[in-house]
Amino acid sequence: MFIVHNNSRMSFDELLVIFILYGAINISLFYLNFLFLIPQFLDNRKFKTFAIAIIVTVIAYGLGKYLIALGFKHYILTGRNGHIVTFWSYFLSTVFSSLVFIFLSIVLKFSVDWFINERVQRDLENQRLSAELAFLKSQINPHFLFNSLNSIYSLAYQRSDTTPEAILKLSEIMRYMLYESNDNKVDLARELQYLQNYIDLQKIRFGKKAYVDYVVNGTVTNQRIVPLLLISFIENAFKHGVANDPNFPIMLTININSNRLDFYMQNKKHQHNRDAVGGIGLQNVKRRLDLLYEGKYKLKINDEPETYSSELTLML
Repeated sequence: MFIVHNNSRMSFDELLVIFILYGAINISLFYLNFLFLIPQFLDNRKFKTFAIAIIVTVIAYGLGKYLIALGFKHYILTGRNGHIVTFWSYFLSTVFSSLVFIFLSIVLKFSVDWFINERVQRDLENQRLSAELAFLKSQINPHFLFNSLNSIYSLAYQRSDTTPEAILKLSEIMRYMLYESNDNKVDLARELQYLQNYIDLQKIRFGKKAYVDYVVNGTVTNQRIVPLLLISFIENAFKHGVANDPNFPIMLTININSNRLDFYMQNKKHQHNRDAVGGIGLQNVKRRLDLLYEGKYKLKINDEPETYSSELTLML
């Protein structure tokens, strides 16, 4: 801090030198604390050492400013009535100004550290979620492939003429899963076609004894959806449900209204396998919904003695 009085006239050059000089001193104090004292002591929780370092720095800067003021004594240390400003009066004023710049540097340092930590935490969380999603998605392919190969094996064992068609359907499904579903979201139309291919594959497996009502209502335009999200519900119905009862077919209804998708599926449960529902597939899809559609979905599972149904409302 410096005090310029009106009793003596200063040239513009002298005034400019004083402003630049004191400004440079205060800025150097700001960055000394910001770049050295805080990282060296405060960040390492050396609070006493930091306090001592601040006191020594403030005293040193106060003495330095006073020595500079002596060089401009007639302009800085001389009052309006000719009274000379005492050392302690001037020194205390420099202490106050130094503490202001130290406080500002501390505030800036903590603000910068907070934003950096927040960004690091977000990056770490995004990496964790990406790794978890990759793991969840990696579980889908083996799970689906295992069930499909079992179905085709049954057809081949029975020497069914539909075995080649089943293999072709499986190749189309796997092509979609391996090459077309790598993006975070895919066209809804492609995902619905994928579901249709899966149902067709299951119909081939069951032959004429498979009864499935698959209905899509609404207009499919440019909506997009997370890939491989709905297949687990359908897999669950075929694996644990009854597909060969004409009086109680597997029911799958998808209603599309702009960016809202309503999914409903119901199946009759096997008498000998009533409790064996869910499994890896549905646990997987619930977790993916939590990660990718947080606050944008509603899922209701109805596990009745005779039937099992799933209702999903999804904002695309």
